[in-house]
Amino acid sequence: MESNTGNGKLVCVTGASGFLASWLVKFLLLRGYSVKGTVRDPNDSKKVSHLLELEGAKERLHLMKANLLEEGSFDSAVEGCEGVFHTASPVNFAVDIDPQTELIEPAVKGTLNVLKSCVKSPSVKRVVLTSSMATVLYNGKPRAPEVVVDETWFSNPEFCNEQWSGYLVSKVLAEEAAWKFVKENNIDMVTINAAVVIGPLLQPTLNTSSTTIVALLNGAKTFPNRSLLWVHVKDTVNAHIQALEIPSANGRYCLVESVKHYSEIVKILRDMYPTLQLPDRCEDDKPFMSIYQVSKEKAKTLGIEFIPFEVGLREIVESLKEKKFVSF
Repeated sequence: MESNTGNGKLVCVTGASGFLASWLVKFLLLRGYSVKGTVRDPNDSKKVSHLLELEGAKERLHLMKANLLEEGSFDSAVEGCEGVFHTASPVNFAVDIDPQTELIEPAVKGTLNVLKSCVKSPSVKRVVLTSSMATVLYNGKPRAPEVVVDETWFSNPEFCNEQWSGYLVSKVLAEEAAWKFVKENNIDMVTINAAVVIGPLLQPTLNTSSTTIVALLNGAKTFPNRSLLWVHVKDTVNAHIQALEIPSANGRYCLVESVKHYSEIVKILRDMYPTLQLPDRCEDDKPFMSIYQVSKEKAKTLGIEFIPFEVGLREIVESLKEKKFVSF
């Protein structure tokens, strides 16, 4: 990675202690940026100590308190920054929560609160929003092996509601609200629509995308009949930084290395760790959920070459072992 493209330039990363954001802060510091990172509580050492230990953090990382639901709470964080990376958004797939208050409001209001703060700060040249493939895929169009999904696809919130998921709806509505707001307020924004992000953990806690793998390793009897999209955390972070640095970057970028059904993930794990007890049957008798393709063309214009899924999978398993989330 070329170093010092940052040259001390000031940027803001919201939700800095998260899985993806921690890697983003790490790479920004390595590239010579100065970073203001927002967290809920800068004094919670369990949440932030891994950030303070990063190379360059002593000199160029400033952690600040901010709350997604509080308008104006990002004002001082984005003030003076050239770029703002908005990664903070609640991720929760649990079914017993109230999606409106626990997912949709924080995602939509939080995104708008960050953008409102950006409007007040003339230094901000571009906002890079961490979005999700959830805002691309769910429009009722059939997905099959020959189908190629790209940036022109937009999920439909009504269709997402039928798909059970408050999380999906929250991502779709947050991105929709963001595009509407930036057009009305003349903000330059790019979105990174990432797949499930995989790779080693910097933070000490278990993040949601890692739990999908933990479940398979910790004695599950069956695997889900689902296909998921995957991308490596380093590619995702590099895409964010390139989206800020490349002047012509614009619009949305789908970031997907591959689409894998759980049956294939189990098979890869079995080849990697032959002694591991892995589920050997699917949770239901239905045909396996189809896999499909996602275009890499636009992502490649950001210089992303895509680390293979198998590399990230091995790294995350080793990382989970090291942090004692799994033992074998």
